[in-house]
Amino acid sequence: GTVSSTALSVLEEQPLPEGAAPCVRALLAQGDKLESLTGALFKASRLEAGIIALQPERGRLLPLIRRAVSQYAPAARAKRIALKTGEEDAEAVFDPRWTEEALCNLIDNAVKYTPAGGSVEVSVRSYKLFCRVTVSDTGPGIPESEHPKIFRRFYRAPAAEKVPGSGLGLYLAREIAAGEGGYLKVESRVGEGSRFSIYLPREKRESLQN
Repeated sequence: GTVSSTALSVLEEQPLPEGAAPCVRALLAQGDKLESLTGALFKASRLEAGIIALQPERGRLLPLIRRAVSQYAPAARAKRIALKTGEEDAEAVFDPRWTEEALCNLIDNAVKYTPAGGSVEVSVRSYKLFCRVTVSDTGPGIPESEHPKIFRRFYRAPAAEKVPGSGLGLYLAREIAAGEGGYLKVESRVGEGSRFSIYLPREKRESLQN
């Protein structure tokens, strides 16, 4: 994938016959999609097989959230989407690298599905046993009949067919949350946007230490 993408990038920079440039751009886009799918599938498979061992540790959530949000600021600006971060912070037990991966998947979806001029907000709320990190958007919402299906590997809702994606982002986020002793939840209705929440334990549990 990397070699072919590099070759296509070099080709794009060369003088091309009339009409060839759009074809090269299309090939580059397809290469990016394949590379993204391969990467997501590789991560999911390694998590499932136990090859990747999550290492939850106590930490503050707001710095992680700000790092994840900053990665999607350019895409949000391009669509005139207000990408906001709440001010509340909290401590939880989580693997920083993989929780950021899960959160990025949720933010990526929110920015992709929210129409131009909308808003996406990432916020934290503490409960007795868990901290909740929520990504809220003003997108089209998801029918309740789809809620049990959207976390399945490769599942893509009919309404999502026109938006680029692998159908692995939510599945991977759910696997990561579960591996940390937490879970993923969706609240959404058609026409009312969506709220995806990662619940992370506030205390380290024996099962997470092994």
